This record gives sequence, C-alpha cells and structure tokens, in this order.
Amino acid sequence: MASITQDMRYRLSLIRYAEKYGVSKAAIKYKTNRQYIYRWKDRYDGSWDSLRDRSRRPHSHPNQHTPEGIKLIRDMRRRNPHAGLVVFWVKLMQQGYKRSIPGLYRFLKKLGDYG
Repeated sequence: MASITQDMRYRLSLIRYAEKYGVSKAAIKYKTNRQYIYRWKDRYDGSWDSLRDRSRRPHSHPNQHTPEGIKLIRDMRRRNPHAGLVVFWVKLMQQGYKRSIPGLYRFLKKLGDYG
C-alpha cells in the first residue's frame, strides 16, 4: 500500500470535524467551501484509499480510431505487410479511411507495426 499523504490526513480531519460540528462550521474553520466537504464526505468509506486523489486521465478521447477503422487498418496491414507508410495510407484512403498520415503513423506505432 502506498503511503498516507498529508492531503489525506487533512481530508480525514476535515470530515471528522464536519461530522462533529457541521459542514458550515468546518468550511469556515478549514477555509474551504461546503461543496468540497460534501464531496469528500460522500467519497469517504472508512478507508484511507477513499481519501486518495484519483487520476485525472480521461477514459476516452472523442477523436480516437473507431473499431471499424482499426479493423480496416489491421486487415489492410495483414494483406500489405511491406508497404511503405504513404502507399499504405493511399490504399486505406481508397477503402474509406479518413485520417491523416501522421494519425496513421501514430496508430501503427501504437500497434507496434511500424518504426
């Protein structure tokens, strides 16, 4: 288990104070807003891990390749394993691929098929 951080101790003391004296008094004492306290009270389940910061990394990206596009790239790569990037991109464009060459290059690198 990772170490207990100073922020986690602060959040626990904030929650305990709010439970004893109320959220408004806790907000005044800790110089924060009530929404912050309610958020951490709702998230707290009795464990230290519930007081840990969560990742801010997005779960998905609106412009990522669609499953159909991925299938098209994989099928085309299997049939043309030695084609250069531009030739491969042109063949994909003829099949309905809509992305740029750098986007294709990044995706092929991610798959491990190129460079």
